[in-house]
Amino acid sequence: MFFNSLFHNSLKVLPIFLFFIFITPVILVLSSLFNGYSDNWFHLYNYVLSEYIINSIFLILGVSFFVVLIGVLSSWLVTNYDFFGKSFFEWALILPLAVPPYILAYTFTEIFDTYGSANTLLSNIFLFDEKKVFFPSVRNIYGAIAVFSFTLYPYVYLVSRMAFVNQSISIIEAGRILGLSRVGAFFKLSIPLIRPAIFAGLALVIMETLSDFGAVEHFAIATFTTGIFRTWYGMYDLNTAMQLASLLLIFVTIFLVFERLSRKKAAFVSSNSLYKKHKVMKLKGSYSFFAMLFCLIPVFVGFILPIIELINWTINYKLDFFNRDFLKSAFNSLLLALIAAFLCTMIAFLINFTARYQGNKLLSFLSSTLMLGYAVPGLILAIGITQLLTIIDNSFNLFTIDIVLTGSLIGLIIAYIIKSYALSNSTIESGFQRISNSLDDISKTLNISGIKLMYKIHFPLLRTGLLTSILLVGSEVIKELPATLILRPFNFETLAVSAYNYASEERMYEAAAPSIAIVIVGLLPIIILSRMIKNSRPGETLW
Repeated sequence: MFFNSLFHNSLKVLPIFLFFIFITPVILVLSSLFNGYSDNWFHLYNYVLSEYIINSIFLILGVSFFVVLIGVLSSWLVTNYDFFGKSFFEWALILPLAVPPYILAYTFTEIFDTYGSANTLLSNIFLFDEKKVFFPSVRNIYGAIAVFSFTLYPYVYLVSRMAFVNQSISIIEAGRILGLSRVGAFFKLSIPLIRPAIFAGLALVIMETLSDFGAVEHFAIATFTTGIFRTWYGMYDLNTAMQLASLLLIFVTIFLVFERLSRKKAAFVSSNSLYKKHKVMKLKGSYSFFAMLFCLIPVFVGFILPIIELINWTINYKLDFFNRDFLKSAFNSLLLALIAAFLCTMIAFLINFTARYQGNKLLSFLSSTLMLGYAVPGLILAIGITQLLTIIDNSFNLFTIDIVLTGSLIGLIIAYIIKSYALSNSTIESGFQRISNSLDDISKTLNISGIKLMYKIHFPLLRTGLLTSILLVGSEVIKELPATLILRPFNFETLAVSAYNYASEERMYEAAAPSIAIVIVGLLPIIILSRMIKNSRPGETLW
């Protein structure tokens, strides 16, 4: 009894402690707005701040348009029509999610640059002068919009696909009976009904676009993230960098609030919905071809093309990937991924178990609040955590305790857990929801409760969910760039940092090995997501 009581009391404190760890870096960043403004701030305000804002808004608008166009239309096609290659595109349209924007940016530069692969290939085929340029440079904001659109559209595709799959057929059929065509039903019924799903996916895309550093830095686009990084490491002015980060955080919050308000007091379901098998329409001839082409383009540009280019780099580099530097970076990445994924998964598991076992609504609320960490850009988290660890180190020094946390792996792991908790919690929470409460009641009558209930009943039943959580978080950790760049110990390289360093020095062939490794790891959650969609519609097998 004593150990059970101690265990549950400690679990009550855990979410509060995590909430403090999560909220403190954000508060420290926002507090910089009240710390006074240096000459560097006024210089940025007068000359470049407007450029940061305009570029960020332009990026958001451009990327939002294309991801909605690609994601919604492709999900509608594979859900409602049968055409050549449909069974392939149902899962292949998710593949670009495995390619981080910064890797697609690196490959785009080599393919479409003045002396890139595409221009060289076309010059050789048509025997034109080598100075003939077919494709303009992509190192501009339009190239960045293309990169983000083709790597982030799967967020909208996934939620739209799930929404279309689970949409009430009776409503669509009623619309058809009243004279709507398939296209009319799509615009007047299907799209309005899945609007919350579209906005939810779009919110993720906007947050990823605003928080990206690698792609916009490679394309030399002035945004908040590049400005924050250059102010800190170029001007050595942390306070001004935090003030810029505060503006970015406010920017992100505005979009999150807008996304929530867009769904307020709106009903998008019908209590009389009849879920029955879709009547899939067979497309033939040119209709089948254009449907196939529309789905092929994002898969080709967002996944196949960068993979081909990365393989081309490795061949040119004489397949010398497995050198000492690569193996060291790979080991560091896997080590961090395993530690962060295990800790994040166990934390989410313990909090969800305690909230369920004790029926504690406060724990459920704190757990939901911790999920907001996914919305905080990695760069902002890194700045806030650096400040927090510096304060802790200074406190240790007052008591002559020789411990240095700043610049250690501890800050990096904290950032990963905060960023990835939403992934882990969503997976484990859904797993707990599938366990009947009656099973807990029966276990208690058999004198199985507390710790025994956790590791004898819930843990075995949630093994698949726990493994899924570890894979999802691990993949996210390996791809994370801005937080890793700032918080990593000196001379500590990861796959993402190695790819960034090589690309920033225009050593693209050497960037092939870490880039391919990141993509391969990124494919693991793609397989999981594909299986999650399978059989998701009641009474229907999709694939």
